[in-house]
Amino acid sequence: MGFSQLLQGKTSHEALLSLQDAEIRLLENIKRCFSFRVKCDREYAITLNTMCLQAQKTGLAQELSGSLVAEAWKAMVEETESLSRMIKQNADHIACMTLEKLNFLINEKRICRKMYADEHNRIETELSRLQDVVTKGKIEYEKCLDSFKMAKVKYEQLTKGKTNKKMEEVKEKYVKSCRKLHRVHNDYVLWLCEAAEYEKSFRITLLPSLLDSQQNLQEEMVEQCKTILTEYSIYTNLSNDHFHKLDGCMMDHIQLIIPTSEYKEFMNKNKSLPPLPVAFIFDRTLIDDYNGKLKPNVVSVDDLTFTFLKLKLAELNDKIKDCQAEIKEKQNQLVQSENELSSLRKSAEMAPTLYVKRKTLETMRYEILQLKSKEQNYHKQNELLAGSLSKIGEDGPPSALDLPIDTNTDTDTDLVNGDRVNVFFFFFFFLNKFFFYRIFSGRARFETRTIETLAPRVGRHFQQITFEELCRHVSKTLVVHPDLPLQDEDWFHGVLPREEVVRLLVRDGDYLVRETLRNDEQQIVLSVRWKGHKHFIVQVTVDTKYRFEGPSFPTIQELVSYQHRSKMPVTNKSGAILRQPIFRERWELNNDDVELVTKIGKGNFGDVYKARLKSNGQEIACKTCHLTLPDEQKKKFLQEGRILKQYDHPNIVKLIGMCVQKQPIMIVMELVLGGSLLNFVRNNGANLSVLQKLSMSIDCAAGMEYLESKNCIHRDLAARNCLIGKENIVKISDFGMSREEEEYVVSDGMKQIPIKWTAPEALNFGKYTSLCDVWSYGVLIWEIMSNGNSPYKGISNIKAREMIDSGYRMPAPVDTPDAVYHLMLRCWEYNCDVRPHFDEIHS
Repeated sequence: MGFSQLLQGKTSHEALLSLQDAEIRLLENIKRCFSFRVKCDREYAITLNTMCLQAQKTGLAQELSGSLVAEAWKAMVEETESLSRMIKQNADHIACMTLEKLNFLINEKRICRKMYADEHNRIETELSRLQDVVTKGKIEYEKCLDSFKMAKVKYEQLTKGKTNKKMEEVKEKYVKSCRKLHRVHNDYVLWLCEAAEYEKSFRITLLPSLLDSQQNLQEEMVEQCKTILTEYSIYTNLSNDHFHKLDGCMMDHIQLIIPTSEYKEFMNKNKSLPPLPVAFIFDRTLIDDYNGKLKPNVVSVDDLTFTFLKLKLAELNDKIKDCQAEIKEKQNQLVQSENELSSLRKSAEMAPTLYVKRKTLETMRYEILQLKSKEQNYHKQNELLAGSLSKIGEDGPPSALDLPIDTNTDTDTDLVNGDRVNVFFFFFFFLNKFFFYRIFSGRARFETRTIETLAPRVGRHFQQITFEELCRHVSKTLVVHPDLPLQDEDWFHGVLPREEVVRLLVRDGDYLVRETLRNDEQQIVLSVRWKGHKHFIVQVTVDTKYRFEGPSFPTIQELVSYQHRSKMPVTNKSGAILRQPIFRERWELNNDDVELVTKIGKGNFGDVYKARLKSNGQEIACKTCHLTLPDEQKKKFLQEGRILKQYDHPNIVKLIGMCVQKQPIMIVMELVLGGSLLNFVRNNGANLSVLQKLSMSIDCAAGMEYLESKNCIHRDLAARNCLIGKENIVKISDFGMSREEEEYVVSDGMKQIPIKWTAPEALNFGKYTSLCDVWSYGVLIWEIMSNGNSPYKGISNIKAREMIDSGYRMPAPVDTPDAVYHLMLRCWEYNCDVRPHFDEIHS
C-alpha cells in the first residue's frame, strides 16, 4: 500500500503538500545547524593551532634533554597539531561537500513539491473543464431542440395550409435548425465520450501514477538525506571514547532510517478514499418528446453531418498517429535512461547524479502514461465515429429530415485548392469564425441584411460555390472601424519590451501587436509564437497602407483581421499563422488612464508623480521613465513592475499597473502618503518611542520574510527605500535592483552598489542571496534606532569596506536595547551562513 492507494483524496493531497513544506523547513534547519558546527570546528581548530604555536615558541630547553616529561609534552603538542589539521579538514569537507549536497537536496525538494502541486492541479482542472463542457453542451442541446421544435411546427402548419408564399423561408429555417440540432447532438455525444474516458483515466491512471511517482521521488530524497546525515556523522567524529559513544548513538538513530518505512505513519494518519467515479451519461430527457432520428449515445450520420464527421474522424486518426509516435520516442528515451542509471549505480556515481537520473525516469514514465491515456481517449471517440460511418452504404448517408431535398453529398473537403464544397457546411463554419473575430477584435458588428443578401446566393437546393467566392461573401459580414485608434485594441500592447512579449506568447499561433523604436523611428511590430518567437515589422506602402507580403489595407486593424481570418502565413519564409490574439494583461494600463498631478520626487530612471486614476479618481504614485534612456535602462525600469505585480503583502508597496501603450512608460503604485522612512525618522525620530521604532523594524522584517519566501533578493534594502503609511506602517519599496533568484551573481561590475549597506560577500565576490538582505536589514534597523543617521558617518566607502573586513562593527545608537543591538551584530556576521533568516528575525 502506497501513496496511490491511500492518498487520493483532497485532504490527503493537502496533507502531502504540508508534509513536504515541513520537510523543507527541517532540511533548512539542518543546513543552518551544519553551518554552525562548521564554524565551531574551525574556531576550535584555530584555537588548538594557536596553543601549538605557543608551545613551540619556547622549544625544548637544552637542560631538558632526555627528559621523558619534555618528550611526552613534545609528542602531545605534535599530536594536537595533527588533531587541529584533521578537525579543520573535516570541517572544510562538510562546508564544501556535505553542505553542497544538502543545498542540492533542498532545491530538489522544492522543485519536486512544485511539480507535484502543478501537475495535480492541471489534471484536476482538466477534469473540471470537461465537466463544464458537458454541462454547457447539455444547455446548448436544450436550446437547439426548442428552436427545432418551433421551426418544425411552423413548417407543418404551412404544409397543411393552402398558401405557399412563405413556404421556402420557413422550410429553410427548419433545415437550419435541424442541422444545428444534429451537430450539437454529435458534439454532446463526443464530449460525453471524452469526459468519461478522461475521468476514468484520472482515477485509474493519472492520479495514481502521479502519486506513485511522487512517492518514489520522496523515498529517493529520504535516501539522499540519510547519506548526507551519515557523511556529517563521519566527519564530525573526533574518535575519542566520549565522542565515539555519542557518535555511535547518532549512527544508531541514522541507521533506523528506512526510506520505504518513512511515510507509513503519515499514510495511515492521512489515508482517504479515492474520489468517487463521476458518471457521464446521456440525458435521455432531452429527446423524450422529440420525434426525429437522434438516438442516445449514437452519433447521427446523415446528409447534414456526414462531411463534418469524416473530417472529425480524419482529425482523430492524425491525433492517434501523433500520440503513438510520441509514445514510441518516449519509450526509447526511457530505455536509454534506464541503461544509464544502471551504469551509474555500478560505477558508484555521486548520489545527486543518481537522483537526477531517477527523477528523469519517473517523469518519463508519467509522461508515457499520460500519452497512453490520451491515445485511449482518442481511440474511444474514433471507434464511436468509425462504427457509425461504416454503416453508410454506396447510396450515401440518409436524409436527416422527412422532406424532399436535393442534396449533393459528393463533396470535397480540400480547402486549399479552392474546389467546390458544400456551401451550408462552410457557411456555418465561417459564421463561427466571424463570431470569434467579433469577440477578439471588439470592433466588428454583424449586419443581418448582409446575410439576407447571401441567402439567395445559397439557394434552396444547396447550391455549390467555390471556397474563394464564399470567403468574399462572408467577409462582408465584418465591419471594422478604422477611425478608432490602434491603442484601443485589446491585442495592442504598446511599447511592451520584447522580454515581456516572449513571456506572453506561449503557444504556436499566439500573437500580439506592439510598438518599437528603431533607428529613431517608431514602428509597429506583429509578434507571433511559431516554432520560436518571430517579430514582423508592419510595412507602410507609398499610399500609406499597411501590409506584410500579401494585400495591403488602410488600417493595421484590417491587416491583422485579414491575417487572422484567412489563416495565410505572415511571410512565406516564416510560415507563421495567426491563431489566438493575446490580450493585454490586467496590469497593462493605458497611458491616458493616468492623470499626472504633481511631481513628488526623482528616481534613478525618471520623475515620480502624485497622480490620479481617471476611472475611479484613486490617488496613486506614478514613476516615469525618461524617453532618452537606452533600451537596457528601460528594461531595468520595468523590472520593478514585473516583480511587484505578483506580490501582495501589507508591508510591500502594491503595484496597480504599468503603462506601456506609449511613451513615457510608467509604473503605477499605491500612494503611500508618509514618504520615505528615512525622512520620517530624521524629522520625527526624537519623538518616537523605542516600541514605535521596534514596530517599524518588525514591519520591515515581515515584508522581507515574505520576499525571502518568494525567492526575491531586494539588493537595495535601506531606510530611503522604505515608505511610511497610515498608523506608521512601513512598506518596502524600490525593487529596481531586485532579482527573483535564490542566488544572484553580479556580472556588470559594482556600479550603483550601496557600499555601506551591502554584505561583504556581495562586495568581494558579487554573490547575492537573501542573507545579503539580512546584512542590509541590520543597517536599516540601525538607521531607525539612530533617528536616520548615516551609517559609518565620515568614513569613505573604501575605508568602510576595509574596516568591516577587519572585524569592525558600528556601535549601538543611543537608547538601543541590548537585544536589538545583538540582533544587528548577528545580521552583520561576516560568514553569511551564520546570519539569521528573516523568518527567525521576524519571530
